[in-house]
Amino acid sequence: MKNKIIDYIKRNRVSSTEIADCLGKKGAIFNTHAINKGHFQVGNVFWVYACGGTNWEVHRQIEKVQDGDVVYIEAFDHLDKAIFGDLVSKYLMLYKQAAAIVTNGLLRDAPRLIKENWSIWCNGFNPVGYINEEIIINKETKNTIEIRQKYYKDAIAVCDDTGVVIIPNEYHNEEFLNKIKFIEEQEDIWFECIDRKKYSTYETVCLKKYLNENR
Repeated sequence: MKNKIIDYIKRNRVSSTEIADCLGKKGAIFNTHAINKGHFQVGNVFWVYACGGTNWEVHRQIEKVQDGDVVYIEAFDHLDKAIFGDLVSKYLMLYKQAAAIVTNGLLRDAPRLIKENWSIWCNGFNPVGYINEEIIINKETKNTIEIRQKYYKDAIAVCDDTGVVIIPNEYHNEEFLNKIKFIEEQEDIWFECIDRKKYSTYETVCLKKYLNENR
């Protein structure tokens, strides 16, 4: 079912906005923005953690990225520094063939990332980056890692100019696929109402006037 959902979203270019609606107005990775406009990516989430102001663990984890993965690097702290820049981005996008890179943290080497026009979403830029030294991770952080790993395991990410939305594995079922199809049809109806029938948005969205037309 997961592959069917990914395929439907990809073929119909279902937006992150519509997916968030299907999830009950939730699911977005807060404050994450597209570096380069016009990109649309959907795929399996490969979750990576970054903590302690070092990207040692990031380098270690991304060795296991698979073709077509959306790599989400979640920073727990040190959000004032860049996690990585063009070296890691090139490794992921070119050599690991990731579909996209997403992070709630900062990146560096903005000119190169923009020039290459890679599918990357982040929270901004900073020339000051993480160190690349190994540190001891405390028990509290290990517990957080375990919780987040479970949440993102087998999840789907939908990325476009509006942002990034995560579909957890609990939604990978026929019911959710039907929700996506329904909201696609509803969007078509709503635009027909304001474009052709000249309804107001209040009549269309709130009153749903179109439902009474054939009664």
